[in-house]
Amino acid sequence: MSPAQILVTGATGQVGREVVAQLAAEGVPVRAGARSPERVQGPEGVEAVAVDVTRPETLAAALDGVEKVFLYAFGQGITEFLAAARTAGVKHVVLLSSQTVTDAFPGQEPIAEMHRSAEAAVVESGIAHTFLRPHNFATNILMWGWPQSIREQGKVRFPHPESHSDVIHEKDIAAVAVKALTEPGHEGQSYFISGPESVTQRRQLEIISEVVGRPLRFEERTPRQAREDLAEIVPPWVADAVFSYWAHSDGVPTHLSDTVERITGRPARTFAEWAADHAADFTP
Repeated sequence: MSPAQILVTGATGQVGREVVAQLAAEGVPVRAGARSPERVQGPEGVEAVAVDVTRPETLAAALDGVEKVFLYAFGQGITEFLAAARTAGVKHVVLLSSQTVTDAFPGQEPIAEMHRSAEAAVVESGIAHTFLRPHNFATNILMWGWPQSIREQGKVRFPHPESHSDVIHEKDIAAVAVKALTEPGHEGQSYFISGPESVTQRRQLEIISEVVGRPLRFEERTPRQAREDLAEIVPPWVADAVFSYWAHSDGVPTHLSDTVERITGRPARTFAEWAADHAADFTP
C-alpha cells in the first residue's frame, strides 16, 4: 500500500468525495476509504481502500502510514476505529459533526446525541481533533426526492415552504476540512459552518427554476401527508428531527456564521452556486 498522509472516510459521500478531490488537487497524499471501495470515484492516482467498522480487519491496512483522518460521525464502531487510529499513530482527527450538538430543536435530540457521542469518543481517544459542525446541507434536498419530482413533474410536493435553511455547499464543508487537515492551529477547535444566507424552501425551488430555465411549482403538503411521502425514505427518528426543524424554522431566518470565509479566505458559496453545480440532477 502506498504511503498516504491523510485517510478520508466516507469517500463515496457528498462531503468525503469533495475532501478527497480538494486534497488531491493540492498534491496532498490522500487515501479514500469506504465500505465499498469499488464505488469510490476519486481523482486518478488516489488509492481507494476498505474502511468498514463492522469488519475490524480492514482498519489496520487502511490506517497504515496515515497521520490524519477525516472522519464521519457514526455510532456503532467509532470507538474501535479510534483505537485502531491511535495504534497506527494518527495525530489528528477532523470529525464531521453537527451544530445540533449545541443548537438542537425539540425532536432533534437523537441526531444531536449521536454526534455528541461521536465527539466524546474522539476526545476520549486522546487524539488531537477538530470538530466541524454544519447545520443544513444543501444536498439534503437530493435525499428528499426533489430531483425526480422536478424532472418528471416540474414541481415539488413538500411541507413548510417558508422554512429557512442556511444550505451550505458540500464544497465549503470540504474546504474547511482541508484547511483543518493541512494547516496548523485547528487542533482543539469546534467550528459552526454555514452557508452565507438564510433561504426558504420555496426560494430554493425558485432558484433551481432559474438555473434549469423552466417553471417549477411548490405544492405544499401537510405534515401528515409529508410524513407519508417520506416514510420509505428515512426512518421515523430522522423524520421527527427534520419535521421539528422545518416547523421551528418556518418563517424564522436561521443563524449564520462567517467560518467558511474566515478559515478558507473566500466567501461561502450561495445556494444559487450549489444549484448550478447540481443542475444535471434537476434536468430531464
